[in-house]
Amino acid sequence: MALVVVGRASASALGAAGRPLPVLRRALGLVRWCSPGPGPFQPARVAVLAKTTRFQFEQQRGGGGERDEAMRQRLATTGSSYCGLLERHHNHSTNVQHLLDCLRKEGIEARLVKRGDYSEETVRWADAIVSAGGDGTMLLTASKVFGRHKPVIGVNTDPERSLGHLCIPLRYTYCFSDALKKLRQGEFRWQWRHRIRVHLAGMGFNPRPVDLHEQQLSLEQHCSAHRSTTPAAVHGDKAGPELLPVRALNEVFVGESLSSRPSYYEISINGGPWEKHKNSGLNVCTGTGSKAWSYNINKLASQEVEDLLLIAQRGSRATQPLEPAYVEQVTQHYNESLIFSPEEPRIFFSIREPIVNRVFTSSLHRGFTTKLAVRSRCWDACMVVDGGTSFEFNDGAVATLTVDEDDALCTVLLEE
Repeated sequence: MALVVVGRASASALGAAGRPLPVLRRALGLVRWCSPGPGPFQPARVAVLAKTTRFQFEQQRGGGGERDEAMRQRLATTGSSYCGLLERHHNHSTNVQHLLDCLRKEGIEARLVKRGDYSEETVRWADAIVSAGGDGTMLLTASKVFGRHKPVIGVNTDPERSLGHLCIPLRYTYCFSDALKKLRQGEFRWQWRHRIRVHLAGMGFNPRPVDLHEQQLSLEQHCSAHRSTTPAAVHGDKAGPELLPVRALNEVFVGESLSSRPSYYEISINGGPWEKHKNSGLNVCTGTGSKAWSYNINKLASQEVEDLLLIAQRGSRATQPLEPAYVEQVTQHYNESLIFSPEEPRIFFSIREPIVNRVFTSSLHRGFTTKLAVRSRCWDACMVVDGGTSFEFNDGAVATLTVDEDDALCTVLLEE
């Protein structure tokens, strides 16, 4: 993945003591999330974070010294095309270079950052960050940006293989100079995407994360990575609430590491009573994440809706046949109700495949809230943030998930 990071704001945008001028203050999001807050985009320094392509990943798997023909044969045994991966790698690289050229042509100091070199120091150096890749790259980019004053812009450098929901419209991939022109002239809208913060307390947790972005770990390797550094909270000493060093732009998932094993935990919604649950895991998402995993967990297919409508029709003794267009309309209406704005300061929880009997209950399978607490009763579980950062989360650990306006991620909305 490629990341473009923009450095500190230019001096002309700041007043005395480094305070933002009124116009820029709106642009930086120092108003409520519902404000449009338009303003000029005039960074002095930008960092471009480029994604690791599949071709580069396969080169790394080969140890770096593998000959092209050997790599070609290895990929062929798995059904992958060496030429196809190489072509997409070249397309991505060309698009990344286009971003850099456009930025430098505007007099902006642009620095290309490889995925493994991306750090909080890079973020501090830049005035803004451009994520060059897809949605996964955008999530990685956001993971090291704290607070709401650092603009992050996603550019989809592989449009044929990535939808890029979190990126600016596709046409700007090939004409980024048009995007820069609109940004400089204020022809855009700031959008602050709310994120989830997590406090961990109790026992059975490890606050030191395992980075999954650069790794393909087996279950055994994943467990070993968590236990390579084990703090007191895992040994049994109760620890106070600790704010995790990451914010979730899409979702937080809690569940057993082995997917075939049921996850056992208790949850409390908005400070309410604790309720025992056993299921296939808990997903808690933001408005941004409501279009991602959460949507696919909860969406209904037309076939399922039709079956329910037929049952309801028989119960009402109605004889009129169901029209396919009506079934599709109901399906679409329900599925759209699962999506909410990234700027809404609330979260949506989904309990996957709940087991309900005389011991385990599930009064709500999904719903909106502003605060959710989960107490682990699992033996080998993890809490995974945006699919890229994993924390050990076993019996005795308590996580509290909330939304804070100070954690909102500053992004832009550009028209086609």
